[in-house]
Amino acid sequence: MSFASPIFLWFFMPVTLVAYWLLPGRWRNALVAVVSLVFYTWGAGAYTGLLLSAIAVNYAAGIAIDSDRLRDRPRPRLWLLIATVVWNLTILAVWKYAGFATQQIDALSSALGLGHTPIISLALPIGISFFTFHHLSYVVDVYRRSRPAQKSPVQFVTYIAMFPQLVAGPIVRYHEISEQLADTDRRKLDDLAAGFPRFALGLAKKVIVADSIAPVADAAFAQADGQMTTATAWLGALAYAIQIYFDFSGYSDMAIGLGLMLGFRLPDNFDRPYSAYSITDFWRRWHMSLSRWFRDYVYIPLGGNRHGRLATYRNLCVIFVLCGLWHGADWTFLAWGLYHGMLLVFERACGFDRLPENVLVLVARRAVTFLLVVVGWVFFRAETMTEAVHMLGAMFTWQPGAPDEFVVFALDRQRSLILVLALAVVLFPVTFSFGRLVETGRGPVATAARAVMTWVAAPYAGVLVAAGTFSPFLYYQF
Repeated sequence: MSFASPIFLWFFMPVTLVAYWLLPGRWRNALVAVVSLVFYTWGAGAYTGLLLSAIAVNYAAGIAIDSDRLRDRPRPRLWLLIATVVWNLTILAVWKYAGFATQQIDALSSALGLGHTPIISLALPIGISFFTFHHLSYVVDVYRRSRPAQKSPVQFVTYIAMFPQLVAGPIVRYHEISEQLADTDRRKLDDLAAGFPRFALGLAKKVIVADSIAPVADAAFAQADGQMTTATAWLGALAYAIQIYFDFSGYSDMAIGLGLMLGFRLPDNFDRPYSAYSITDFWRRWHMSLSRWFRDYVYIPLGGNRHGRLATYRNLCVIFVLCGLWHGADWTFLAWGLYHGMLLVFERACGFDRLPENVLVLVARRAVTFLLVVVGWVFFRAETMTEAVHMLGAMFTWQPGAPDEFVVFALDRQRSLILVLALAVVLFPVTFSFGRLVETGRGPVATAARAVMTWVAAPYAGVLVAAGTFSPFLYYQF
C-alpha cells in the first residue's frame, strides 16, 4: 500500500487518524501497532511472518542484554549482542544478497569452465533494510545502556513496525524515540495542524514533480545500452537527479507528517542536499538518518577519524561500500558507494572544505558538487555497469545530435516546465527549507505556505492519484 494511492489517502489514513484521536491514550500505541502490521501485510503478504519473527527475537534479546543476570557479566552480554547482530545481518544477507552472490559464483564458475552452479532467487521483503537497521539500533542502544530495554511488546512493535517509517524510513534510532513511545498523552492539535501540511508537501513532491519527471528519466536510461547523444545523456541524468530527490524527500515528508499527526516527531531526512558545497556537506543533507546511523553504529566504532589520516580514509571507504550495498545487491550500487567514498577521501586529503568562502568560490563549489552528485546517480539508476559506462561516456565525450525521440516525446511542455522549476531548487538560498517552514515556521509566510499545501497542493495531488498517475516510491525496492 503506497502513501500515494487512493485506498491509503481516502480510507486507511483517515480511518486510522479518527480512531487514534478517539481512543484513550493508553490504547494509541496498540492501535498504531495493529494498523502498522495491517499496512505491512497489505504489501508484503506472507513476509509479515519474517518481520514478526525478527521483532520477537530482538525484543527477547534486548530484555536479556539489559537483565540483572547479565548486568555484571560483560563477556556473556557482549556475546549475546554479537549473536543478535549476526542473526539480524544474516536475515538481511539471505533475503537481499544471496541471489547476487550466487549469480557471481555461477559467472565465475562458467568463466573457469566448471559449468553452471545453482542460483538462489528470493523475492525481497518490503522494507527489510529499514527494519533491520531499526533492530540493530535497538539492541546496540540497549547494550550501550543509552536506553533501557523496552519491556512493553506493544511499544516495541510500535517502534519497529510504525507504518509511516516502516517501508522507507526515516531510519529512527531507538534512543531518538524511546521516550515518545512511553508518552501516552500525545494528542495535541498543534501536531495535527502541522502534520497534515507536511504530509501534503510530500504528496505534492511525489505526485506532481517526481512522477511527472519519471518518464523523461526512464526514456533516457532506456537508451543507455546503445548509442545515445550527449543531450539525451544529460537530460536523463538531470531528470533522474530531480526524480529521486523529490520522490524520496517526498516520502520522508509524508512519513514525518504522518508521524506528527500520530504524536511522534520523526527525524528530518533531507536538508536541501543539492545546495551542498561539498560531497561531505551533501551527506550531511541527503538521507540524513542513514548517515547518522552509519556514523553512530559503524564509523565511530571503527575508530572514526581518531587514528590518523589513513585509518580515516579506510573507514570512509568501508562506510560507503556498505552504504552502496545497503541500497541494493548489484555492482552498480557498489560502484556508487565506492564513488562517493573516494570523493570524500579526496576532499579530506585535498582540503576542499577549507577553500576560501567568498561568493565566487562558494558558487563554484556548489556547481561542482551538484555535477559530481549527478554523475553518481548514473551508477545508481543504470541497470548494469555497462549501461552506466555508456551513459557517462556520452555525457563527457561529445556525441552530436538532438535528444532521443522517446525523450523528446516524454519531455512535453508541462514536464519541461516542472523540470526547469525543480532544477531551480539548487539556486535557492542554502538556509531555506520549505519543510521546516511548513512544519514549524511562524508568521504570515509560513501560514500561507501551510494553507497552499493543505487547500491547493493536496487536492490537486489527490486528483492526480485518482487519475492513476502515481507510481511506487523508488525506495520501496530497498
